[in-house]
Amino acid sequence: MNPGEYLEILHVAERLKDTPRHCTTSKGRIESVAEHSWRISLMAFLLKGEFPSVDMNKVISMCLIHDLGECFTGDIPTFIKTDDDRDVEASLLSQWVNTLPEDISRMMTELYSEMDKQETAEAKIYKALDKLEALIQHNESPLDTWSENEFELNKTYAFDTVKFSSWFTSLREEILSDTLKKIDSEQG
Repeated sequence: MNPGEYLEILHVAERLKDTPRHCTTSKGRIESVAEHSWRISLMAFLLKGEFPSVDMNKVISMCLIHDLGECFTGDIPTFIKTDDDRDVEASLLSQWVNTLPEDISRMMTELYSEMDKQETAEAKIYKALDKLEALIQHNESPLDTWSENEFELNKTYAFDTVKFSSWFTSLREEILSDTLKKIDSEQG
């Protein structure tokens, strides 16, 4: 890949710094998609010792690229995102990935395929981190930034996604405990 191609990829990815997510930070600022991707990548990095048989570098790669489609569509909260929205995002992302240098395009296509199939430990860990980070972020954000449906979602979301791992199930239970404490202390 030549330096010009490298820079062009970075210019497209930079859009995620300005793409708002449906979450706010602990100080009430709307977070960007890039911030979410960074944190789930950090979460994966911190788990290298917890899952020694898993290729955590691959998980980190998945975390880094998982929302690149939102460069083209913006973020649509999972609870309102339709199959049509997912299809449009996947199509636009695929069109872009196909224009990248062949080795980068192939690597990204393989990762996206593995992520979509959700068959490997790496893909399951990435997906769990993606969903759990959103819950953690909601627990860190002011309660008045939550939409009405998020009070229930923060209690029920992602339990099905983490059932493959007792460690992730325990983490999800801990997040639920934080949610209940937050609701009780800030509403009460």
